[in-house]
Amino acid sequence: MGSASNSAQKEPYTESLVCSRFVLLDECPGNSESWFLANCLNRLLASGVHGVVSFADPVPRRAASGVLVMPGHVGTIYAATNAVYASRATARTVKLLPDGTVFHDRTAQKIRRQEQGYQYAEAQLIALGAPVPRAGCNPAVWLREALVAVGARNVRHRGAHRYVWRLGRSRREREQIKLGLPAQRPYPKQPDPEPIAV
Repeated sequence: MGSASNSAQKEPYTESLVCSRFVLLDECPGNSESWFLANCLNRLLASGVHGVVSFADPVPRRAASGVLVMPGHVGTIYAATNAVYASRATARTVKLLPDGTVFHDRTAQKIRRQEQGYQYAEAQLIALGAPVPRAGCNPAVWLREALVAVGARNVRHRGAHRYVWRLGRSRREREQIKLGLPAQRPYPKQPDPEPIAV
């Protein structure tokens, strides 16, 4: 994101942020999401942040047993708080574990390179039935075998919906913040059809 008066992009992690998770407990009263989100955005603006991007995953996911574990989200709360819909993120193939959770590429990279957090990722696969890594084994080879052992499956993902908030003290300030992507209309209304394994 850049300012109309300044073509430089907003500094990542300082002036622009990614909201990677937005979760409230079911016990929270109605309208809690929009109230909480508005307060977060106000506090971020006060601390110098001028742009926030978040994603809504519209792809339903099922566990290997067939139980629906994630119905697919279109970003209703983001639309309700007037976020700009900026189309979809890149389509890709994702790896699903038997419990229906996504095994992210970054997690796989931690195991292959034995980076910080790899033990937790290995433990997740071992809990699902993967063998314990042997001393001295190649982590990349172990990961490949572990994913087969737990029954991980590949599914095609059309890309998450991308939403952006331009933060400013006035409408004029907000409109001066240029987006790197064109705004799209209308907001998405329905989750994607269930994906087919590839």
